[in-house]
Amino acid sequence: MAPSIFPNRRTVVFRSSALAASTFFAAAEPALAQSAKNSQTKPFVIAQIVDTSQGQQDVSKDFLVGARAAWQDINLKGGVRGQKITHLTVETDGSAGSISQAVRSIENNMQCVALSGSVGDRVAVQLMEASTRSMLTLAHAAPWLQSSGRAIDDKTFPIFAPRQAQIEHALKTLSVMGLKELGVVYGTFQDHAARHQELQTIAAGLQLKLQPFQGTNLRLLGQKLTSATPGVLLFLGGTPELADFTLGLETQARQRYVVALADVNLQVLQDMGAARGTPVIATQPVPLVTSALPIVRTYRETMARLFDEPPTALSLAGFIAARYTYEVLNSIEAPLSRQNALVAFQKRSRMDLGGFRVSFDAERCSCNYVTQSMLGRDGRQVG
Repeated sequence: MAPSIFPNRRTVVFRSSALAASTFFAAAEPALAQSAKNSQTKPFVIAQIVDTSQGQQDVSKDFLVGARAAWQDINLKGGVRGQKITHLTVETDGSAGSISQAVRSIENNMQCVALSGSVGDRVAVQLMEASTRSMLTLAHAAPWLQSSGRAIDDKTFPIFAPRQAQIEHALKTLSVMGLKELGVVYGTFQDHAARHQELQTIAAGLQLKLQPFQGTNLRLLGQKLTSATPGVLLFLGGTPELADFTLGLETQARQRYVVALADVNLQVLQDMGAARGTPVIATQPVPLVTSALPIVRTYRETMARLFDEPPTALSLAGFIAARYTYEVLNSIEAPLSRQNALVAFQKRSRMDLGGFRVSFDAERCSCNYVTQSMLGRDGRQVG
């Protein structure tokens, strides 16, 4: 069995992003030059840029595990049209400078034919902006692009539902249940500034009244909720913020339910001992990890065979991102190259990835698949 890329990932913090990024780039310059020189003899490369900063590590590590499992399995079964693929992980600290450096390193690697599964959202957004400015000339497949309302350029191919679709799904589910008032907790002031107006518009269309909450001390906020606070709370923020908030809720006598979005990692919440008395419902743009869909069965079998990791929605997303990239590349009849890969992705063909359907709309996005699962009070995930 292959070792996990994050040794003892439940207890070891994601390695320092700044050090990891600087070490990678210091070593990469001569290697990339040599790669270009020996381009006819080395395997083709699929690059994946990941954000290892503290705020994104819970998302990035699981997503990357799923992608690595998929590419290992693909190579074990013959690669792309009989050619093995090198899956190159490029770590960044999420800053603009670090991401620009990553883009340059990939552009200089002549064996790299596509970029796949960039994660998290900040990296995905900046890469799309670089692509729009023609700084990135490769196909950018299946990024973890959670931000809504951005124009998709002709080199970016998102297949996961963004926050707006997740929020709409969550609110529609709650409105069908007869809920008329909903509490909204913003993990940071930035989350409030970015999402509040959008959320108000969606809620108004569903005739839902919102009661907003925000603060610098989320644990204290959880402790101070009153009986007038709605019993269902929509949380907009990351896993660390949600863990802090639910720890505060533990002191409340009233039972509350928290609805979170895809950037929350239920497995990490469980490992942190958070949400023990508060059920958390996660909205995610992939099938349930317990699903009988062929893509999910393949994912579970591959993870069990290659990695000692429990199934999670985020690693399933990484697995699907890699499989989508593989299917498009494998359909190319011409020699595999950057240009031919880009042309193949630009067809934006409909595809059924074992039950996960990719079908791009007029806005160049295939972003309609949303499900929900719950971390119950007993620590089990159900959905």
